[in-house]
Amino acid sequence: MLKKGSKLNSILTGTCPKCQNESMYEDKNPFNITKVLKMNPKCSHCGFVYQIEPSFFYGAMYVSYALNVAIGIATFIISYVFLGASIKTAFIAIVATLTVLGTLVLRWSRNIYINMFVHYDPNYKA
Repeated sequence: MLKKGSKLNSILTGTCPKCQNESMYEDKNPFNITKVLKMNPKCSHCGFVYQIEPSFFYGAMYVSYALNVAIGIATFIISYVFLGASIKTAFIAIVATLTVLGTLVLRWSRNIYINMFVHYDPNYKA
């Protein structure tokens, strides 16, 4: 499931979607807020250029919105339905969860978006 060549591997690890040998990001730590979205211009292993076209990653905002809504709903269901928290506590849990996972969601949305258009090819050379 997480072996090299799968989309899920590229999405969760943030590696190049074409060769999956190198991280797309300058800093692999997603919690470094100052560098959370700083990307390498291209993969040093296969030469794939990450910025496919100008403003390519603007589309990742829609993916980010969907991820945040899904996480918010899941947090509400867990806290309100399963744990029996009040509405106010469930709201606080949603805000806290989205705050903690904010930088991860930013990266996951970019990773998901680029993997929607780029497929793994171990023999690719730019």
